[in-house]
Amino acid sequence: MKPQFAKANADVHSDVCSAEWNCDWVPSLAEPYLRGYTPHFERSKSVLGYRFLAQASATASPRSNKNARPAASQRASAGFFIGYLLDARGLPFLRVAPPEFLAFCFVEPLGGRFHRRLVSAPDSLMRRTAEYIRWLTHHPPRFELFADQHATLVRHIPTHEWPVGRTEHYARNFTIETLAWLVRSALVRRLSDEIASHPTSARRAARK
Repeated sequence: MKPQFAKANADVHSDVCSAEWNCDWVPSLAEPYLRGYTPHFERSKSVLGYRFLAQASATASPRSNKNARPAASQRASAGFFIGYLLDARGLPFLRVAPPEFLAFCFVEPLGGRFHRRLVSAPDSLMRRTAEYIRWLTHHPPRFELFADQHATLVRHIPTHEWPVGRTEHYARNFTIETLAWLVRSALVRRLSDEIASHPTSARRAARK
């Protein structure tokens, strides 16, 4: 699983690139859990990490790209993000104390038919998963569901809770634990199946 790079806002603060926020290890650690998902490096003033796209998803474009074609923004995509939240404005609906380490499931575009079916609708895949995975998670931080956001199922923790100089060690443990629960909940498999069976995905596959 070779990472693909789609950097946004290259003028990030220099401390983002420091060893303290290193996330080069994420793709190899996540690979056994997210088989079939393609990692894309994502960097902005708010987040630093990897977005893992389910096969048949629309290729993610940097959110800061105001020149993106409207048609592209309507194509369904889904997957997971693993990395750092460096500025609360990146995910303003969360109660956070950046810097934080987080993992979340995303379904896009927000407000589209795909998002409504998988997230917003009563008894949706994401609502059922949230209920089950909260039962699985026997200690905090627990998963939070945000049915009106693109980041729908989120687990996050402030890095200041970890010993100084041990950020990567604890981030790795957090990632392993979180991904294990996501796999056990069957969300990793079901999300991939849903995007593969989505009409726009089927049409793209037929044109290849």
